Amino acid sequence: MNNQKLISQNIIFGCFIVASIATLGSLFFSEIMEFVPCTMCWYQRIFMYPLVLIFLINLLYPDEKVFKYSMPLVLVGIIFSIYHNLLMWGIIPESAVPCTQGVPCSTEYFEYFGFIDIPFLSLTAYSLILILLVLGQKKVCNNAK
Repeated sequence: MNNQKLISQNIIFGCFIVASIATLGSLFFSEIMEFVPCTMCWYQRIFMYPLVLIFLINLLYPDEKVFKYSMPLVLVGIIFSIYHNLLMWGIIPESAVPCTQGVPCSTEYFEYFGFIDIPFLSLTAYSLILILLVLGQKKVCNNAK
């Protein structure tokens, strides 16, 4: 395996680790801590969970198209995450959110250092994956030239 492919696989492994931690973390909060996820949390989960499988399959069967497969999920997930964080920070009014049933989207189960809460953790995970994918795609593109 050449050096560029090794770098690309390390980036995919990093994405796999971040997506796995985010997935296991969300399951821990809902199943162990019994925090009921709001609608926006469910949307973010819908786009995070498949990333674990996409990255795992790519680690087993490397394919440069992983960036094409995963990027739409990451972009839609990060949009939901940004929207949810804007709501939590009070920039978007609660009347403009889809959480009409069940738990309100502005529910804070915990907060550390005044800003770290569950939606922020989701935003961090999606941001890390996006950064890694962009770096990985640049490596692949530079290698093709």
